[in-house]
Amino acid sequence: MKVCPITKKSSKVAGRYSNRVRATQFNPVGKVRRHPNLQKKKIYIPELKKSITLELSTKAIKTIKKNGAYATLKEAGLI
Repeated sequence: MKVCPITKKSSKVAGRYSNRVRATQFNPVGKVRRHPNLQKKKIYIPELKKSITLELSTKAIKTIKKNGAYATLKEAGLI
């Protein structure tokens, strides 16, 4: 199972809508697995003078841009 190492997002099972949305209260249309939006990213860490490749969710990429790579990865326990 693919999981983002920073945000811990993983896939989850969710319901589906039919073509007649909410036509009846209990519309048996089955379940579907929703996957997180994971992107393969190479991140350079200037404090360590090296780069690492991770598969991150898009929210984790925004978090790294906001807080910095070293702080975010250290808080997640990756370095």
